[in-house]
Amino acid sequence: MNTEMPKTFFITTAIYYTNSSPHVGHAYEMVLADVIARYHRLKGEKVFFLTGVDQHGQKVQQSAAKAGVPPAEFVKGITQEFVDLPKKLNVQYDEWAETTSDRHKKVVRGILQRLFDEGQIYKDKQAGYYSVRQEQFLTDKERGPDGQFGLEWGEIEFREEENYYFKLSQHKEWLRSYLDNRNDAVIPDFRQTELRNAVEKISNNRQSDASAARTSDLCISRPKSRLDWGIELPFDKDFVTYVWFDALTNYISFAGYDPSLSTLSSQPSTFRDKWPALQVIGKDILVPAHGIYWLIMLHAIGFPDDQMPQLLVHGWWNLRGAKMSKSAGNIIDPFALADKYGAEALRYYLISEIVTGSDADFREESLVAEYNHALANTLGNLVNRTLTMIHRFRVGTIKSIDLTALAESELRSHLQAWSDGELKDGQAFYRGKFAEFRPSNALSAPLARALACNALVEISAPWNLAKDKQQEKLLDAVLYHLAESLRIIAIWISPVVPRAAHGIFDQLNWKMELSGKDERFSLADAQWGALPDGHVVGKPVPLFPRIEG
Repeated sequence: MNTEMPKTFFITTAIYYTNSSPHVGHAYEMVLADVIARYHRLKGEKVFFLTGVDQHGQKVQQSAAKAGVPPAEFVKGITQEFVDLPKKLNVQYDEWAETTSDRHKKVVRGILQRLFDEGQIYKDKQAGYYSVRQEQFLTDKERGPDGQFGLEWGEIEFREEENYYFKLSQHKEWLRSYLDNRNDAVIPDFRQTELRNAVEKISNNRQSDASAARTSDLCISRPKSRLDWGIELPFDKDFVTYVWFDALTNYISFAGYDPSLSTLSSQPSTFRDKWPALQVIGKDILVPAHGIYWLIMLHAIGFPDDQMPQLLVHGWWNLRGAKMSKSAGNIIDPFALADKYGAEALRYYLISEIVTGSDADFREESLVAEYNHALANTLGNLVNRTLTMIHRFRVGTIKSIDLTALAESELRSHLQAWSDGELKDGQAFYRGKFAEFRPSNALSAPLARALACNALVEISAPWNLAKDKQQEKLLDAVLYHLAESLRIIAIWISPVVPRAAHGIFDQLNWKMELSGKDERFSLADAQWGALPDGHVVGKPVPLFPRIEG
């Protein structure tokens, strides 16, 4: 008998840099990860959802100096904004990462010491062009056809400095082989192609070309004389580690990784139960940060190929075709949007309007239009009219009718088709789209069912059936069909708009003992016929008031 416990589904967002306030792009990433996490809970899986903040670095130190406060004090305020955002948007994470925590620092120092002892970290002096945004020295390979460094590198400056380097270049062939042998290392697939092309730009580490090797190796420190807001190197007190081995390590430090244990198989079971992770990141931090640096770092500390994380890369929310940025002054405040329209409306728009991996243009009028169409007019209207008719025609009680006992008719065929075959098709579609990390498409299943139910009301005209004693069973069958469809719709929408799903269950008077709890919803329950004969539903309460103006 197999007594092995099923693995936990581990999902992370990127950690957010605390040099400025959160914007709608941060909100989207958090909500996307939350929706995927909720879907896996819906399937009955144990989930570990990690998000948090990166509190160290030069930009934070500069922003703090500009504000006239110490870095530790500066990051407290920005960190609190990032803590408040998931609360505002009903994002339910399991662990919060902060890179100033002692727990994290211990793991970072342990990994650095191990790599230094193994000769994978060395000290050298380098002079050259430096990308402030990507925080790395650049080579001619990063230049475009015009001889210039591309916009993705941001501000470029010339620097000469002694630092510590990680031997990134010696792992190039491993990374190339890994990407060749795993076709879903990065999702969507065109992002994996993009990463594969970037790997080719890493110089090979040859003894005869030490300069080329060094420029493709990764600078992982800053002298304290220039930057003291960071984690001190365990082997040189005059330097702090910079960005990569600090920020990226959070994904394992807050999951229970022990750096003193050199193999993954020797790690605590609490870590092995979770790892590997699905990591939700923006397209701008795939290359080089997560796709090259992070994967190579894991390989260097002994993670085998089959334990590499999967990278789910999403696009950007643009504003009138331009990327949102603080410098451009076109940042959209997610707190203001949630206050104005509600968290559920914002969550629905962020998920339904963008295909995972692609860019989208943020339009407030589209948020209103999508909310009114899908939630207020379609689903909200269906809930209200269904419960109103059940109370009006059956004093709040539904009856489960054997459809085969009804006289043959087009209406009976419609009811049978949904309960027999169309539900299975909808369920398979819904599961399939989530398996492809396309929740925007998965939402088509509940929306299509709600539209079909509203059409059924018009076709069947329950108000006319109620006038004909010969049609009592048909009326009961229609009302049961509408109520049972609503129960299944609520399950399907629960990862995206959980409060609305609870609202539907509350009004159906269903599983009231679990009201407000995640375990109220299970994908296994999305089967026809769960509402019992004689079940009494609640009174209708408006779930989605229309947004006017």
